[in-house]
Amino acid sequence: MISKRLWQFIRLSRELSLRVTLIALLAVLAAALAGLLEPYIPQALEARFGEDAVMPLLNILASSMLAVTTFSLSVMVTAHMQAASQVTPRSHRLLLEDSTTQMVLATFLGAFIFALVSIILFRAGAYGPRAAVVVFLFTVVVVTLVVVAILRWIEHLSRLGSMDETIRLVEARARGALDLRRVNPSLGARPMTEDFQVPEDATPIVAHVGGYVQFIDMPGLAKTAESHGVMIYLAATPGSFVVQGQPLAHATGSADTLADAVRTAYYTSDLRTFDQDASFALVVLSEIASRALSPGLNDPGTAIDVIGRLERLLSLPVKRLDEADRLAHERIWAPPMTEADLLRDAFDAIARDGAGMIEVATRLQAALQTLRKGDDPAMAKAAQIMSRRALLHAEHALVLEEDRERVRKMAGR
Repeated sequence: MISKRLWQFIRLSRELSLRVTLIALLAVLAAALAGLLEPYIPQALEARFGEDAVMPLLNILASSMLAVTTFSLSVMVTAHMQAASQVTPRSHRLLLEDSTTQMVLATFLGAFIFALVSIILFRAGAYGPRAAVVVFLFTVVVVTLVVVAILRWIEHLSRLGSMDETIRLVEARARGALDLRRVNPSLGARPMTEDFQVPEDATPIVAHVGGYVQFIDMPGLAKTAESHGVMIYLAATPGSFVVQGQPLAHATGSADTLADAVRTAYYTSDLRTFDQDASFALVVLSEIASRALSPGLNDPGTAIDVIGRLERLLSLPVKRLDEADRLAHERIWAPPMTEADLLRDAFDAIARDGAGMIEVATRLQAALQTLRKGDDPAMAKAAQIMSRRALLHAEHALVLEEDRERVRKMAGR
């Protein structure tokens, strides 16, 4: 598990504004370096690559790149709106983190800033005769980067915001979140089973701010528990919604001395994220299928595709760890992620919304039968319960008796 500071840095690295700012700073730095490198330029190049040679290129970049950047932004916003309306509104957050879109926009804006700053410095007389040679070389590099960015952008636009590409992105994030939580279902802490009781002398540490728990700094929390010699029992895990005054955790001993440290380990916001919240990724995939099954779209093919992806995710083999490796934080107890929770988040809405479509109902039963035959006993039991629940939905929604009998055979084989 990573620390809260590292997680915040990773989140910052996904922001569009960060890449644009860095490229813009590099553009300004390149324009400023021309004057510093002027003494090292051979005099023979001065007449060949002077101001007359570079100014037309700069004018073209300055006049075209701003228009290209504005157009690309409008295309990005349109694609995001289409994905939010056709796929799910939660997909918008993943599209905002698309690295290709961010680098293309940053390149276009950086080229515009470089050209604009260079023109200003030329007109202000800040450049000597030989500095134009340096600017010319930098301009050639910038033009090359712009051409490469345009080629990448053309190829990327064919997929940006499409149903298949958005589902692929959600599945990739779901796989990463599931891998982390299935290896450490209790976030590296001791698991709190269903019959586990928090000690009566444990003091609750309540939240001062409401929202969804996005991240818990488990290494920092373990260090706090070790330094104070206490046991900490988590009441809220990533994905939980807490309100002001609701317990985040319970701690033995005097909790007043470590309450602030425990609250600092938690990061809450008004939105759920995929990083530590594996259930949320499955919910988003399930939302895509449910929206496809709505009367407005009536697209059972997409729902069947999502069921297959969920089946593939949930049937991945679990990496078994030794007890010493799994319990990285012995002074912390946390509720584990269970297979029943995963299957409910993945298939419950699909079983309800697709119950009246025989092709969806049978495909869902086939996926659940695959999970029942797996090597994980807990997953097999949860799949059996979900299969029965999906069968009840189908028997109530299907019109033809032969369709109901077909689903019964799928559920009972």
